[in-house]
Amino acid sequence: MTEMMARKRGRSGGGAARRAERSAPAVETAKYIERNIPLYDILDAEALEAIEAHADIVLEEIGVNFVNNPGALALWKAAGADVEGERVRMPRGLARALCATAPATFTQHARNPARNVEIGGRNLVLAPVYGPPFVQDIEGGRRYATIADFRNFVKLGQMSKWVHHSGGTVCEPTDVAVNKRHLDMLHAHMTLSDKPFMGSVTEPGRAQDSVDMCGILFGEEFVQNNTVMTSLININSPLTFDDTMMGALEVYARNNQACIVSPFIVGGAMAPVSVAGTLVQVLAEVMAGVAYSQLVRKGAPVIFGAFVTSIDMNSGAPTFGTPEAAQITYGAGQLARRMGLPYRSAGSFCGSKLPDAQAAYETANTLNVGLLSGVNFMLHACGWLEGGLVSSYEKYVMDADQLGALHKMARGIAVDADSLALDAIREVGPGGHYLGCAHTQANFKTAFWRSDLFDYKPFETWSEEGARDTMALASVRVKKLLAEYRKPELDPAVDEALTAYVAQKKASVPDSFL
Repeated sequence: MTEMMARKRGRSGGGAARRAERSAPAVETAKYIERNIPLYDILDAEALEAIEAHADIVLEEIGVNFVNNPGALALWKAAGADVEGERVRMPRGLARALCATAPATFTQHARNPARNVEIGGRNLVLAPVYGPPFVQDIEGGRRYATIADFRNFVKLGQMSKWVHHSGGTVCEPTDVAVNKRHLDMLHAHMTLSDKPFMGSVTEPGRAQDSVDMCGILFGEEFVQNNTVMTSLININSPLTFDDTMMGALEVYARNNQACIVSPFIVGGAMAPVSVAGTLVQVLAEVMAGVAYSQLVRKGAPVIFGAFVTSIDMNSGAPTFGTPEAAQITYGAGQLARRMGLPYRSAGSFCGSKLPDAQAAYETANTLNVGLLSGVNFMLHACGWLEGGLVSSYEKYVMDADQLGALHKMARGIAVDADSLALDAIREVGPGGHYLGCAHTQANFKTAFWRSDLFDYKPFETWSEEGARDTMALASVRVKKLLAEYRKPELDPAVDEALTAYVAQKKASVPDSFL
């Protein structure tokens, strides 16, 4: 009798779970953007050729440093470079010839195949903020990030329609040991989201953990034959490649995983103050990094990266959304296309301390530049605040909402019998209105992009509802998305194996917060 009741409770519980699943809000993710609009070319052919020629001079005469990496120096020497100490000088044409074997496009696979992304060509993949040690929301204020915050941001990414990618270090969980937090972060991306994600780069062993965990999630053979991670490899500008980042690049390239080779440029500090001079350095650094990835494994997927900001010469603080940063982003996009490489740049950049007017202006400037400059992978597309020191809950959903406008803009303008609307113009005639005409009735649901966040109510209604500003509305939306979150299904055996891997790795070494 007791056993029968238990079975009945089990069936009832399963039915309740299935009913709850059916009644749960649908989680819709838009396909990555496929541009149907022209890109903006800011440089003419003569200017591009001059920048490329000067980048070749930099690599040949000045060279780049590969620090604490004798293996890299040996590879360069075998390839024909002049190696003196840690300085690598490349004969003209060597770096460009090596870069030619990198693919122009590649697919990054998600554990849900419907959410795979194609990186390169005319496509744009949007990924969230990366790296801040702090988080902020309207209730808790600015504080150090925790693993609970990290998991919340992964959930927000899973629930955000216009965000195609779960990202990487969406915030730095400071309550977990430095040498172990990558395990918890990867586990969160793999189990709380079914979108593509990024691997760890803070130490080569952590990159290998990322590959090993992907072997559990996707299968080892699948990982070796397909790209399942994209990871950020920053160059220590000017012209320095450290052993930590290059060690991570080596792991990923050997295992057929993608790397974003990205100079970290603060104009006037890490690069010349001039736009053209910065583009020369960016191109030289990217060519050296991409070429090295091809020395490690010919055909390894790689992305031409450019993180660019200028500097306030009074305070020394980085500035965002400026004309100079836009010019460099446009120019670097042209250089990437000439090399036949996917391009990473732009994002929801701002220097503001709050999701206010400054944040909105600077972010809008940068997002639109990213769309028109040909960016293929946009890291920091939502959530960035305070020069990248803060992941903001409210700004995450504000930015994610605006990414929908990029999708609509990228579609371009349809010109066909229906969109030309001659029947509607005939029906309404002079002095009428279009609200009730057949064409409007047939198209009104899809004709205009609609924000899921902004308030367009009359003043009186808005006032009666509390006169909420955008940050207050965003706070409500954060709570709504997190309340509606449903964990995507995962094979229990895979889930168990991932959990066991994380536990074993954590137990194998003592905590370190250095």
